[in-house]
Amino acid sequence: MAGFLLPEGEGQGVTTTTPNAARAGLPRGIWVLGFVSMLMDVSSEMIHALLPVYLVTVLGASTLTVGFIEGIAEATASITKIFSGALSDWLGRRKLLAALGYGLAALTKPLFPLAPSVGWLIAARFIDRVGKGIRGAPRDALIADVAPAGLRGASFGLRQSLDTIGAFVGPLVAIGLMWWTADNFALVFWVVVLPAFLSFGLIAFAVSEPEPDPSREPAKNPLNTAAIRQLGSAYWRVVAVGVVFTLARFSEAFLILRAQNIGLSAMWVPAVLVLMNVAYALSAYPAGVLSDRINRTGLLALGLVFLAAADLALALLPSLAGLALGVVLWGLHMGLTQGLLLALVADAAPPSLRGTAFGYFNLFTGLALLAASVIAGALWDAYGPAGTFLAGLGFALVALAGLLAVGNGLAAEDK
Repeated sequence: MAGFLLPEGEGQGVTTTTPNAARAGLPRGIWVLGFVSMLMDVSSEMIHALLPVYLVTVLGASTLTVGFIEGIAEATASITKIFSGALSDWLGRRKLLAALGYGLAALTKPLFPLAPSVGWLIAARFIDRVGKGIRGAPRDALIADVAPAGLRGASFGLRQSLDTIGAFVGPLVAIGLMWWTADNFALVFWVVVLPAFLSFGLIAFAVSEPEPDPSREPAKNPLNTAAIRQLGSAYWRVVAVGVVFTLARFSEAFLILRAQNIGLSAMWVPAVLVLMNVAYALSAYPAGVLSDRINRTGLLALGLVFLAAADLALALLPSLAGLALGVVLWGLHMGLTQGLLLALVADAAPPSLRGTAFGYFNLFTGLALLAASVIAGALWDAYGPAGTFLAGLGFALVALAGLLAVGNGLAAEDK
């Protein structure tokens, strides 16, 4: 692959992907994009950890309003991703759209401490998620363009690990600042602005996009039926596997509900997501490195085994130890699967349609997560937490069987 974000010779000719070799061989742009994601996640997760409480206790909003805001926000992000990915293919450029998405998200952050009403916060959250949708697919396609073919797993794993570090550092910082400022929401929301603008500054000034391959024409209409066929059967098998994986893994909100169900005090409930994200962050990069050396499908299967074990622990061990075991196994499942699925998308998709490919993948898996969470919620109401997690165990085993059935088709797209 030509045109890496490197001084001449750096990261090229890599023949081994041990962790040390992978770190040495990864282009500088991969590291920068990882820190871009981490800083924006610190900012966004600080808001995400406090916004529901702020809406209800300070602005007097109902829980229905909170649910409406979050539902609209996430649906907007999922739908926007497919159009931004396709546009990046049509333009033949990724960085512009990725930077635009991060810039929009950064510009919304001052609105949170300044917002005088719920309506302003809805607008800020909406624009913030539009920014997330705009940047997601072009950023992933940019990583695929920059990463050497033999280090794609390590590249996506590193980005996933750094992003997840932001996901647990953000809430921890928010908790600490709320304690230090005696619950001064406005002051904490102003602190949120700093990492958001640092993130935008990094992608705007520290990332250089590779020059397009002159022999490759930009896609004329990445969303027409011809382009869909051009993505190929191997790509759509990856999408199908990603959807089934997501159906087996419902929202992490149910981990929080399980913590409350076994009697964990409200003050300590956020520690559930912190523990999960620590396990996720510590496993994602090593899993990505390992996937560049062995078959990615085998690691995905191991990830499903961890998910099944997590469901079993959460269903049958209603204790603090059982909760901790299930949450850690859940995080390991995420680390072993999420970056690898993105690497498989990059492996399978034609280079000129990578943005579109990531857009479709994000759209379908986002819809699957919504469906899985609705099913999990209905099962919880009908049969309680044990019924929900035992059903998750069943979905995980079905997903494992399906993965093994199509494994050879996926393996053909491994390096």
